[in-house]
Amino acid sequence: MTREQYILATQQNNLPRAENAQLYPVGIYGWRKRCLYFFVLLLLVTMIVNLAMTIWILKVMNFTVDGMGNLRVTKKGIRLEGISEFLLPLYVKEIHSRKDSPLVLQSDRNVTVNARNHMGQLTGQLTVGTEGAVFGHSVETPHIRAEPSQDLRLESPTRSLIMEAPRGVQVRAAAGDFKATCRKELHLQSTEGEIFLNADTIRLGNLPTGSFSSSPSSSNARQTVYELCVCPNGKLYLSPAGVGSTCQYSSNICLWS
Repeated sequence: MTREQYILATQQNNLPRAENAQLYPVGIYGWRKRCLYFFVLLLLVTMIVNLAMTIWILKVMNFTVDGMGNLRVTKKGIRLEGISEFLLPLYVKEIHSRKDSPLVLQSDRNVTVNARNHMGQLTGQLTVGTEGAVFGHSVETPHIRAEPSQDLRLESPTRSLIMEAPRGVQVRAAAGDFKATCRKELHLQSTEGEIFLNADTIRLGNLPTGSFSSSPSSSNARQTVYELCVCPNGKLYLSPAGVGSTCQYSSNICLWS
């Protein structure tokens, strides 16, 4: 026997032998096992609830392969059917309604429609509020009318109001009065034609009255017929009618215009 074999045999004989060795089970037992089952059950219930809520939302919102709810995505764009509400700005190229159906834009306050160029600059604006429609720039339209039994009013509070068209502008009030008022001057201009007033009665109020008699107070008290005169600058005034024209005697009105 070699020395190495002798040493190895001696060490093995000196080792204590384990008697009655106990075996310990491997796993989760007791309250840990019950907690694990509880968390697994809770996770399963949560997954089932989430799946049910997802299916319910899909059914309520009417999700389909073409869109959701009243919104449908088509080859020509987006189609909305019924009433839709937008909480943020909407940017579109064109808005069309269905055939034989009106297009209604409704808001609790004002409805504002902006038009911008490719640089983002504002080129046109339409604001509809309680006072009517407010346009920020020029408007081109073939027809403007009011609702039945309502008055139509065109107003420019701080600027001029200009209506022009290459073939004429027609203003007609079928069942009411037509009234034009301004703060400074009202111009009726025809460059190649004439201004034609066709009515049963044409009234020009608040015209100044001239006199050519020596006692204007007694003459004006009995005067009932007047002659309409025109100054070189276009101003109109009245002169007491006589046998002939009396405008030349009352032309001092033109000096003060």
